[in-house]
Amino acid sequence: MMTRNKGKKAEGLAIEVRRQFTAETVTRFLRTLPAFRTEAEIPERFRELLDRLDRAESRDVSWRRQ
Repeated sequence: MMTRNKGKKAEGLAIEVRRQFTAETVTRFLRTLPAFRTEAEIPERFRELLDRLDRAESRDVSWRRQ
């Protein structure tokens, strides 16, 4: 069982990690790494899967707002 203090620390850590990963300097650095480079062309199968994921996420978000 997590104590209240540990829960707050974990939440604070998660917020800090999110903040750092969205920083422009980190984004710029990650783009230089091969694993994080975006491809100009995505195979059609992957594009279809990403479209399905986008639709599922948008349905999930609209459901939560109700």
